[in-house]
Amino acid sequence: MMDNTLIVGPGSEGELSLEGLKAFSCLEELIVDNNLLGNDLLLPRLPHLHTLTLNKNQISFQKMLKYIESLLDHVAEVAPSLEYLSLLGNEACPNELVSLDKDEDDYQRYRYFVLYKLTNLKFLDARKVSKREHEEAKARGAFMKVVKPKTDTESRDLRSVSPGMPYTPLPSGSRDSKSHKGVFAKCRYVYYGKHSEGNRFIRDEQL
Repeated sequence: MMDNTLIVGPGSEGELSLEGLKAFSCLEELIVDNNLLGNDLLLPRLPHLHTLTLNKNQISFQKMLKYIESLLDHVAEVAPSLEYLSLLGNEACPNELVSLDKDEDDYQRYRYFVLYKLTNLKFLDARKVSKREHEEAKARGAFMKVVKPKTDTESRDLRSVSPGMPYTPLPSGSRDSKSHKGVFAKCRYVYYGKHSEGNRFIRDEQL
């Protein structure tokens, strides 16, 4: 193993603390696969890190209200030289081999969003990043974030915060019947029926 490469395996409890990486400021490659790491992962500043693999962890698009967006922003800040990132085997990476309900379009949207956040990547997962992907990510990547709908438990929690207040699309000033404002006017219009489809089948003698 090279001096600038670090491979970290899971601890006895399957959980891992990365605080000790502060001593490896010149680290270039970091492999922390299969360590139950989530979206709350925190890395020290590693200015020379160009390869990071986080395969088979617990990184998702939404977990404990921490989105993958915050994780990608964190990685972009602490590892500005990152060129290779792999998230295979995580929920956030919608790979068809892992999630049967995902397809290539889901995976491509995920790639656009990651590339939008990490603009220097040359490889993402097991695929080289193309020039076209970088262009699409710059143009549309911000709109590719996947947000899961709230669960029944979360919906009940929201209703408990504001009980007795049913949803209404009207502004608060329009809900009071006494403050209603309306407009009444007359309009003169004569209908001749020339353009009616039904009139094509009615003869003059039938009128």
